[in-house]
Amino acid sequence: MESLLSMSAQTPIGLWVILILASLGTYAWRALGVLLSGKLNEGSPMFRWVSCVTYAMVAALVVRIIVLPIGVLAQVPLSYRLLATGTALAIVLLKKDGFVPAIVTGTLLITLLSWLG
Repeated sequence: MESLLSMSAQTPIGLWVILILASLGTYAWRALGVLLSGKLNEGSPMFRWVSCVTYAMVAALVVRIIVLPIGVLAQVPLSYRLLATGTALAIVLLKKDGFVPAIVTGTLLITLLSWLG
């Protein structure tokens, strides 16, 4: 593999070879997922467990981004981040298809608060 990487730095063909191999690796897993998806039982305990773990990981990532951000968001006070997040969450819970309005409102609110503060 190292020789393939060193070849890519020297020739454009090497870059195409790496791109094709990476694409094949990605699409092979996707194809396997499509083939196996018809055999999954969504009501099985294993599938429900995987769904719960997935939601927990996404929730943990969101909390980490809000409470311990890096980059530009770290300069915004925690109270502003929590207010924007709470407002967006309230919109999602109160409005039927409120996901996009919640994102827009949360983004505008945190931007406005940061600009005013």
